[in-house]
Amino acid sequence: MSTFTTISSDKLARLIGTANTPVLIDVRTEEDFAADRRLIPGSIKLSHENVTDWGGDFAGRRAVVSCFRGEKLAQGTAAWLRQLGVEAETLEGGFEGWKAAKLPLLDARKLPPRDARGRTVWVTRARPKVDRIACPWLIRRFVDPNAVFLYVAPSEVVAVGERFNAAPFDIENVFWSHRGELCTFDVMIEEFGIATPALLRLATLVRGADTARPDLAPEAPGLLAASLGLSRMHDDDLEQLEAGMTLYDAFYRWCRDATTETHNWPTNKVKA
Repeated sequence: MSTFTTISSDKLARLIGTANTPVLIDVRTEEDFAADRRLIPGSIKLSHENVTDWGGDFAGRRAVVSCFRGEKLAQGTAAWLRQLGVEAETLEGGFEGWKAAKLPLLDARKLPPRDARGRTVWVTRARPKVDRIACPWLIRRFVDPNAVFLYVAPSEVVAVGERFNAAPFDIENVFWSHRGELCTFDVMIEEFGIATPALLRLATLVRGADTARPDLAPEAPGLLAASLGLSRMHDDDLEQLEAGMTLYDAFYRWCRDATTETHNWPTNKVKA
């Protein structure tokens, strides 16, 4: 049973992918991680051995710590984090409990190299519309919450990727790009192994908006209209990305929680 210092897998799963996701910290040993190089979506891998060095970075924030079974490493790390001003909990049952619940696990082998500050770095074409906002949202919410995105001239994407150790996406002839009828958002969900009914539903909307297929979902034209509107509102691509995060948060929550909800305006009763 969960206590005030633990959280169950089902409760954590409801938080992941939302703006209220706590910092997720995986402190499995290198041996345990080598045996299964997957992560709970959105997790960062850190060592319990130097928690006093990095723990203060999360002061004032909520964090959930997981180890192999949610025992000594997670418990001790969370206790230290609380000493450092972090609202820290441990994941009940740890990584193994999450896996036993058959919840999504991110394939960490697909992650691009991290920079000196532990962030993944991505590069794509400037002036984004749909996929180039949807993919950063997906990465920040489910892959790497600290990911950095570089928007550059289309002709320079690959060269910038090579010079700045950034993963190019949503351009031709790179790994993270369209494949057949799938858009880059679809490909990322598939390659990272994080498919859920809500994300797959959202992927249909993104694909319809991004590939001129409004027939795929009745909401796709609305997503396209909102995306084009944001691109006209913001000259700065990073400002547009921040605004787009809220847009995709809303569409994701609709896909997860509200697809059957309707709004019925009360009919006026005319007295005889």
